[in-house]
Amino acid sequence: MTKFSDLALDPRVLQAVSEAGYETPTPIQEQAIPHALQGRDVLGIAQTGTGKTASFVLPMITLLGQGRARARMPRSLVLAPTRELAAQVAENFETYAKHTKLTKALLIGGVSFGEQDKLIDRGVDVLIATPGRLLDHFERGKLLLTGVQIMVVDEADRMLDMGFIPD
Repeated sequence: MTKFSDLALDPRVLQAVSEAGYETPTPIQEQAIPHALQGRDVLGIAQTGTGKTASFVLPMITLLGQGRARARMPRSLVLAPTRELAAQVAENFETYAKHTKLTKALLIGGVSFGEQDKLIDRGVDVLIATPGRLLDHFERGKLLLTGVQIMVVDEADRMLDMGFIPD
């Protein structure tokens, strides 16, 4: 049986995973993490509650462990269809990146642009956003996406069902 420690994750990530009470990866994690760590494109499909979010957050934290964010240029982008899902991804990131110096910004509607602009201006490693709010910031010239090294489209099928194809 595979353990998280067999997956070549950053030791700081492994510590956070252990502190969260996990020892063995779920099938989606076991299959996706090694490919993500190699920089490959991954398409994951699994039932709710199987750890899909960790299957992209854990390798993302490991890969971003080196380097620093620059102002207005996030190093990774996670798109989620709803505020609730984006907030859940942000919560996962905080749980598993707590022993690193990586930074994140959550761009969702219902939160002032001012607060979000401050975070972006400082520079963030991980940008977690809904499509509408991401476009708002991009169109206002507050965000440059040329530095994005890792991109995740979470719940892509749902996003398409919701009509985000034109975006």
